Amino acid sequence: MLLTSMKIISVEGIVVSNTAFKENSKIINIFTKDMGIISCVSKGCKNLKSKLRLPSEKFAYGTFHMYYKEDGLSTLIDGDIKDYFINIKSDIIKISYLTYICELSTNVYKESSSDEIYPLMESAILKLEEGHNPKIITNVLELQYLNYLGINLNLDNCVKCGSSKVVTLSLSKGGYICSNCRTNEPIVSEKVMKMLRLYYYVDISKITNIDIDKSVSDTINHIIEEYYDEYSGVYTKSKKMLKELDG
Repeated sequence: MLLTSMKIISVEGIVVSNTAFKENSKIINIFTKDMGIISCVSKGCKNLKSKLRLPSEKFAYGTFHMYYKEDGLSTLIDGDIKDYFINIKSDIIKISYLTYICELSTNVYKESSSDEIYPLMESAILKLEEGHNPKIITNVLELQYLNYLGINLNLDNCVKCGSSKVVTLSLSKGGYICSNCRTNEPIVSEKVMKMLRLYYYVDISKITNIDIDKSVSDTINHIIEEYYDEYSGVYTKSKKMLKELDG
């Protein structure tokens, strides 16, 4: 198909991955605000003087102009960068979290095709750039993504009987449980239970201050990791690197 027969569109999004293509080009995957994930060829973008060089870099965030092909590979025309994520890119740990967020978001979108994934991902990335704790922001995002993976936790009342007098969390049962329904689950502290619920319901875009004890944060991170490993079926290469950095 000739390029002239393709539709020219402009979409807001972020480059979540790219791969080399031929000598001076790349295939880039753009997670867009309104059209899901679009794959584009960026011709000649490896040339230093190419106007496509910056819009084709991984984590490029802005508006992308392209010849759009619905059932094939689109072709990038140009891009307007909205934010270079300078704060994130100056810190290897934050870059690792950004990599994981993009990979996880891509996988969750492939499972659910929900148009709610992009704004959640975007909000989390912007909070990283603002300087918020990357582990906490990522845990909030992971917890909220459970809805789209079909394995959400009940963090309102006892998952077995509905009682509001809960005493701990059971991953195998899928949420909070009361003393009557508890079998051999270890007791999770009230503070951890309270913060888990806050993580689940907070609007990421409106987070302005995070003041959580490290021990509570680490416990929540461990709970979420264990739940994802056991029940999500989602595998990301970048998570292994995060665990190594954290440990």
